[in-house]
Amino acid sequence: MGKTSTANLLLPFLFVLFSSSPPLITTEASKLGSFRFAPRFFGRFAANADLNNLQTHKSLKIQYETRYFTQVLDHFSFSNLPTFQQRYLINTDHWLGPNSMAPIFLYCGNEGDIEWFAVNTGFVWEIAPLFNAMVVFPEHRYYGKSMPFGSRDSAYKNAASLSYLTAEQALADFAALITDLKRNMSAEACPVVLFGGSYGGMLAAWMRIKYPHIAIGALASSAPILQFENIVPPETFYDIVSNDFRRESVSCFNTIKKSWDAIEAEGQTEEGLLRLTEEFHLCRNLRSTQDLEDWLESAYSYLAMVDYPYPSDFMMPLPGNPIKEVCRKIDSFPDGTSTLERIFAGVSVYYNYTGVVDCFDLGESNQDLGADGWDWQACTEMVMPMSSSQSTSMFTAYDFNYSSYQDECFKHFGIKPRSRWITTEFGGHELGWKQ
Repeated sequence: MGKTSTANLLLPFLFVLFSSSPPLITTEASKLGSFRFAPRFFGRFAANADLNNLQTHKSLKIQYETRYFTQVLDHFSFSNLPTFQQRYLINTDHWLGPNSMAPIFLYCGNEGDIEWFAVNTGFVWEIAPLFNAMVVFPEHRYYGKSMPFGSRDSAYKNAASLSYLTAEQALADFAALITDLKRNMSAEACPVVLFGGSYGGMLAAWMRIKYPHIAIGALASSAPILQFENIVPPETFYDIVSNDFRRESVSCFNTIKKSWDAIEAEGQTEEGLLRLTEEFHLCRNLRSTQDLEDWLESAYSYLAMVDYPYPSDFMMPLPGNPIKEVCRKIDSFPDGTSTLERIFAGVSVYYNYTGVVDCFDLGESNQDLGADGWDWQACTEMVMPMSSSQSTSMFTAYDFNYSSYQDECFKHFGIKPRSRWITTEFGGHELGWKQ
């Protein structure tokens, strides 16, 4: 697979192919990162992505037509509820028409602007000509321009307006859209193959299960369908991230591991917080160490997700093997260099590889549309317990506490999560049907 292949489809594949036929939300809602909840996969980047400055977009000359489809607000009720306009992108350049029974490739939209995912999904665009396929990218409701109630403000107004933001409703959107599209194009006989990465991969896998008559298969990349309660150990995610760094350099791993104590010690006083602000070139003075720790933790986690052997700009402009470069920076300082100086040099590979950033605004992603929507989903049904172990992880020790998680969700949204709903609705290890 070439360098232009999609970043989120280059991670390990999960191939799912079965043979069977309201209180107001507080203004702090987007700051749920102060306790660990389901990771904000890609939403925070999608809203601010530069769609005209992406390597995949340029090299593949990706083209599509933007259309809108009238969706039902609630697919599971017969109440007289309003409709909304769902955006979708379509390309039929290589499709041979309904008589050929050429396939339709449908990418299940993630938690962000669908154009951002379209231009970062090079794999689908690369193989579409080989299969003479139509390509369709439907946008996930409540993200991008697919806003119920007419606007983002109205859609995100309160728990009542957000109650239709669920994976089940999104899957029904995709099913309704592709069924209508096939009917209008006389393409009922054309098979549909689903694609998706991360949360979109979860949707692709689940749609194959829930709507087997609509799609013949699903290619679900990096889809954490087993990250839910009592399926995998909650330490799994941070252990894997930590192992990526340990594999490159044990000394790098150890420097990161001890940096948290150094940050906490420095941040005990106002003067110490000011020194941290200066050390990490922050645009605004720190009020506590939490924002800085979250910022660093996010960088390490995303570096593990995009540790490709070639340069990429999927999330940030990065060199090939970025974790190797981070550890090279951290390890290259002479003896006596402070831990925090090493850490800043390392994390700058992720946040400022091009060298154009003068200062870092740790709060700039708080208003990101994708992050806000994902916070709601994480506080309703996407409950993914995540802990970190003192012995195996380079992160600070943390034990997931469902009671605290539940309390924070109620505080910010006025609702309580259903921790085991996803496995009840879709299954965990028990995907599909037993013969």
